[in-house]
Amino acid sequence: MSNEPLVVVEGLRKVYRSGPNEVVALREVSFELFPGELVAVRGRSGSGKTTLLNQIGGLDRPDAGRVVVAGHEVTAMSEESLLGLRRDVLGFVFQSFGLIPVLSAAENVGVPMRLVRMPVAEREERIGMLLALVGLEQHVNQRPYELSGGQRQRVAIARSLANRPRLLIADEPTGQLDSQTGRQIMELLRALVRSEGVTALVATHDPSLITLADRVLEISDGAVREAALA
Repeated sequence: MSNEPLVVVEGLRKVYRSGPNEVVALREVSFELFPGELVAVRGRSGSGKTTLLNQIGGLDRPDAGRVVVAGHEVTAMSEESLLGLRRDVLGFVFQSFGLIPVLSAAENVGVPMRLVRMPVAEREERIGMLLALVGLEQHVNQRPYELSGGQRQRVAIARSLANRPRLLIADEPTGQLDSQTGRQIMELLRALVRSEGVTALVATHDPSLITLADRVLEISDGAVREAALA
């Protein structure tokens, strides 16, 4: 594991306002993530997990503080630069899978590669490799409605790795899955961190999945602290 952090979060603060009411979603949050580690963010629903992940992924901007990913100061980038960062450096996995219903598993995985105009032969080879990596080589031509929830999330994970991201951000990736399938998905993420050399930040409230992480960040009322592994 490298001594240089891939992600640096410093003094992150985010406040949501509705009329006279304020909700502090993040309170001066600071931490680092290093290459090749799987870090879980644990906290109750509404504790600020999604807000934190959105700041790191450049999907939202903080009121104070900064985020640096792979040498890029995310919090100071233009929208155009953020698009490039999300395309080339980041991979996202969501609870809702986010697959395109009319496309097959292979076509869904190929979408990010088409956006960067990857040559057809290289794209087809990588699609096959990624679907094999997540155990779906027998399901390349099936559409999302023909797949189980666990299989759909595997397709989503394969798609998130399409353009060789350095940081994988997963927001409750097992939230719609039963406990056994959820653990299989978390084990897959851990294996991919090892085999692909990617760093993964995974938000979850499932205690059984926390044991698979290298480190755990506990978030409560917007404040983050390092938690002991179970």
